[in-house]
Amino acid sequence: MSRESKKKKDKPKKNDFKSFLKKRAPIYLALIAMFVVFVVPEYTKGTLEKSFPELSDENQQVVDILMKYDGPNDSGLTVKEALENKISEEYPQEKIFDHKKTTVDLAITNVNSEEHRVVLNFKSYKGEMNYDWNVNIISEEISSNNSESKYIIELVNYYD
Repeated sequence: MSRESKKKKDKPKKNDFKSFLKKRAPIYLALIAMFVVFVVPEYTKGTLEKSFPELSDENQQVVDILMKYDGPNDSGLTVKEALENKISEEYPQEKIFDHKKTTVDLAITNVNSEEHRVVLNFKSYKGEMNYDWNVNIISEEISSNNSESKYIIELVNYYD
């Protein structure tokens, strides 16, 4: 009986899973590292829309009409894309939305039953950009109230 117990102690059982992991652990670690380095930053990257505050359904509808506006000829360039292009021109080679001093303020007020005023203030460490529009939710017509917002609307309207 003592002889059998010594044989069992001398030969430990092989763990197939452990040997499998030992052979392939560097490959798995490399894949996880590549995922963390390349994929995760793309999903957590800040954008203009992610910077907007939580809005009520009615206010969200107004913002959606404004941001998706692409001119009278359906030019393809939307207000959102024009704003993002303008911001990226001001801050080239920077992830400005991820910067801690960058804030996007969005205020929506009712002018009357079918028209709303949307004020977007983009503030960063270099300065700020202010945009002011009136949005008609029935006709989906956009009008600008200052020169910066007028530039964006004209850019969208006359984009080829």
